[in-house]
Amino acid sequence: MTAGVVLHLTEGAEGKHRAVLRNALNLIPEVAPGTPIEVVVHGEAIALARAGQVTADALAEALDAGITLVACRNSLRSQGLTDGDLVDGAVVVPSGVGHLVARQNQGWAYLRP
Repeated sequence: MTAGVVLHLTEGAEGKHRAVLRNALNLIPEVAPGTPIEVVVHGEAIALARAGQVTADALAEALDAGITLVACRNSLRSQGLTDGDLVDGAVVVPSGVGHLVARQNQGWAYLRP
């Protein structure tokens, strides 16, 4: 099996955010127990990681299920945001695309729903 699964999200639309979170949750019973699943957000998708969004319930469900939300620091900076603007539990990496490439090099499966 794969080392992990990384889902790539750049769109800012609420419906897309909910769909990607559903995809991530649907993966859990399909992969080996303990397989890490990450949703990497950058660009307009950084909105998913912001506290107080309309998708907060769906995001909380995903985080509670063990899915990791990874936010791009470059996108935060370009939108005038800081780590303090994000939901609890979000992991900030220097570059979202850099993180995606690193995960693929580590043997993670890449999904762009």
